[in-house]
Amino acid sequence: MRLYAATGDGIARLDESHGAWSVELALAGSGAQCLAVDPADPDTAYAGLREGGVRRTRDGGRSWVDCELPEPAVFSLAVSAADGAVYAGTEPSRLFHSVEGGDGWRALDALLELPSRPTWSFPPRPWTSHVRWIAPSPHDGNLLLAGIELGGLMRSSDGGGTWQDHRPGAQPDVHSLAWHPSVEGRAYEAGGGGSALSTDAGETWQPADEGRDRNYTWSVAVDPDDPDCWYVSASTGPFAAHGGRDPQARIYRRREGEPWRALGGGLPEPLPAMPYALVTTDGRLFAGLADGQIWESGDRGDSWTALRLEGDRLGALVALARAGA
Repeated sequence: MRLYAATGDGIARLDESHGAWSVELALAGSGAQCLAVDPADPDTAYAGLREGGVRRTRDGGRSWVDCELPEPAVFSLAVSAADGAVYAGTEPSRLFHSVEGGDGWRALDALLELPSRPTWSFPPRPWTSHVRWIAPSPHDGNLLLAGIELGGLMRSSDGGGTWQDHRPGAQPDVHSLAWHPSVEGRAYEAGGGGSALSTDAGETWQPADEGRDRNYTWSVAVDPDDPDCWYVSASTGPFAAHGGRDPQARIYRRREGEPWRALGGGLPEPLPAMPYALVTTDGRLFAGLADGQIWESGDRGDSWTALRLEGDRLGALVALARAGA
């Protein structure tokens, strides 16, 4: 198993061997904020930098090249499992698309023509906003969701040529989005006011908050084998989650016909650092915390163990991704 993490400063590659994980840091001092891994090639990954655009590796993180994105401040990245296209979202809010692995970009500026655009505003920097999350459908290369922080959840069915404005029932303060990898039409959202679910490919959304005592949700992940089993991380509010205070954070699981349930089973209760990333793969659930801890569950969150990390120090974490499909 291999994971990649963005630390806010650089990128870490984590490789599992004999019960431990070796950590190797790269792009130190780059301000790496987000990342995406090519589902078809675990050695190809992209890093989004706060002020330096997009970097790409094709050798598992040992070397990186500048992809020359037209905008410098990158807040979101995605690689489509349907057609391999690469997407990058920036601040100010713009969205770019590459069919050449980041070697050339096309601006999807129809996003900026939406009627809601004048209302987009990121509270800490109210004069601007950014594309916080990009979710290309794994089933349809033309179907794309984009989350604006703070502005809404937008949908395109023609590869970004045209856009539908904020979708009914979705959270407008979008933090993360996910599609189910095998059940078409299922999509999931974590946002600043709660979480939401779509069963019609992102056209409409239903709030999903029952049973959770924290509604500032951040990361979302879904069980690949069960579209009705999904997870969110949550805190009591934005200042607790991001302000260096005690976030009083928890990870929650929701199953069909059940309300949200806070997960313990070995996790600190509550968590002392915000779970910025949840990743599901091969029957395993990983939670990456802001302080660099990574926890794992092999039983859908009923019990947890902390990963044993060796090598370079992982002192912070803002994003986590698995390598490979």
